[in-house]
Amino acid sequence: MSAALYNREILRLAASLVPDDRLESPAGTGEARSPLCGSRIQIDASLDPNDIIDAIAVRASACALGQASAAILRGNVIGQNADSVADIRAGIAAALSGEGDMPTIWPELALLSVARDYKARHAAILLPYDALFAALENAKVPAR
Repeated sequence: MSAALYNREILRLAASLVPDDRLESPAGTGEARSPLCGSRIQIDASLDPNDIIDAIAVRASACALGQASAAILRGNVIGQNADSVADIRAGIAAALSGEGDMPTIWPELALLSVARDYKARHAAILLPYDALFAALENAKVPAR
C-alpha cells in the first residue's frame, strides 16, 4: 500500500472513532462485514418521527480507510434520511470505480478518493453505509 493511501487525514479520521460507541435506545442496530478483508462495522441509529436520522453510534473493526469512512458518515449523517444516504453511497461507489467525482455534500469524502486505484479497499469504504442501511432496516425504515 502506498503511503499516500494512509495519509495523515485518513489516519486522523480513523482515530476519531470512539471505542464501544453505543446509543442507549437505538431505533435500530445493524452490522456489515466484508468477507474480503474481514472488516466489521456496527451502527446504532435513532430516528425522529419523520424518519430523519437524529443520532448514530459507530463501532468499527476495520482498516484505516473503513474507519475513516465510518467517521465521515458519523460526523455528517445527522439530519439525513435513508434516500439521501443511499444517493451519497451510490456517488461514492461511482467515484471509486472511476465513473465520476466524489460527492461534495460532505467535503471530507474527497479524502477517500485516494483509494480509487485500490479496488480491494472499496468494500471497506462502503461498509459503514451498508451497516447503516441494516440499522435502518431493523428500525423498519426502507433504504433504497
